[in-house]
Amino acid sequence: MTARISSTGPAATGADDRPPRARLAYDLPTWKEITHLLVNLPVSLLGFTYVMTVLVTGAALTITVVGLPLLAAGLLGARKLGRLERARARALLGVRIDEPSPLPLHRTKGAFNRLWLALKDPVGWRTVLYDFIRLPWGILTFVVTLTSLFVLWPVLPFIARGLANVDRAMVRALLSPSDELERRIAELESDRGVVVDTAAADLRRIERDLHDGAQARLVNLAMGLGLAKEKLLEGRADEHVAAMVEEAHGEVKLALQELRDLARGIHPAVLTDRGLDAALSAVASRCTVPVKVTADLDTRPAAAIEGIAYFTVSELLQNISKHSAARSASVDVWRSDGRLLIQVWDDGRGGARLDGGTGMRGLAERLDAVDGLFVVESPPGGPTTVTAELPWRDRKDAPGQG
Repeated sequence: MTARISSTGPAATGADDRPPRARLAYDLPTWKEITHLLVNLPVSLLGFTYVMTVLVTGAALTITVVGLPLLAAGLLGARKLGRLERARARALLGVRIDEPSPLPLHRTKGAFNRLWLALKDPVGWRTVLYDFIRLPWGILTFVVTLTSLFVLWPVLPFIARGLANVDRAMVRALLSPSDELERRIAELESDRGVVVDTAAADLRRIERDLHDGAQARLVNLAMGLGLAKEKLLEGRADEHVAAMVEEAHGEVKLALQELRDLARGIHPAVLTDRGLDAALSAVASRCTVPVKVTADLDTRPAAAIEGIAYFTVSELLQNISKHSAARSASVDVWRSDGRLLIQVWDDGRGGARLDGGTGMRGLAERLDAVDGLFVVESPPGGPTTVTAELPWRDRKDAPGQG
């Protein structure tokens, strides 16, 4: 899963926001500032050349197929230049700025969606602006600093400090992470695609189950009852008709059971009526491996969070039944610091991975879409521990709470 950065933007710059203290004229920080100002020229030349070559070329070729991808690649490259500039400012100017959150390209489905996400990246565009305006500033600081080394030596520390403070302000303004709102908008736009895909997959599953299961049985039932009706109308009621009616009765019971199972798969009644503890105990009882369920919850979370928690545990227990060869398993659910935590453990063969084809990746994406976390620890030979974390949201409907 992707680590989230708690910084809220330019304000989170660490100790360098304190007013500068008085210091010796030519101490180590002063020499670092002088070095930074002298290096400004080659670095700004590199950045300006990159911007003009890659981005302007990409913009000029937007009428062709390669234009927009080239522009997007240029913005991603600009992010890397911004990282180098933040490292330089950290080493020579003492400016400590958090790294921006990475673009969630790996969670964005579709080439066009990934392309659009890169093209509208505010961090990339601010870095482009930074590199564009740095060339004249780099020339100015290089000339003034180099001249002062030979002409204005007594006052060079003060000149260097003033110019370096301008550099600090530029770095904070243009190379700081996006504010929290920008970051969350980018994540939510990416997660929206995951939610839509998940909902579409669930609808296809329901349609398939209805078509292949209950619907097919009900069609057969209708045909059987139709034949029995014809025989009764013709006065040919015999043992064959009785057998047909008995078979139809069996089909009705099977169809009802399949509809109950389907309804349970959409949202089980026990979860609505009695909460996670009872619902997880019910799903654990259907696991082929003995499962101990412990739920330490004083109140119930919001219905949506409760449902995600239930289906997460349900799918993990299905994986244990099918793939783990375990002899025992456990499910623990508790609340901590405004989060709902779930831990599913088994003593099976291990080796579970997010890309292992057992639905783990889908679970991780579903939790990530609601600002959750999903961690799998499954060394070869076992045991396997899966930890899921969801935001706790209070339940709005009073009935059934507690």
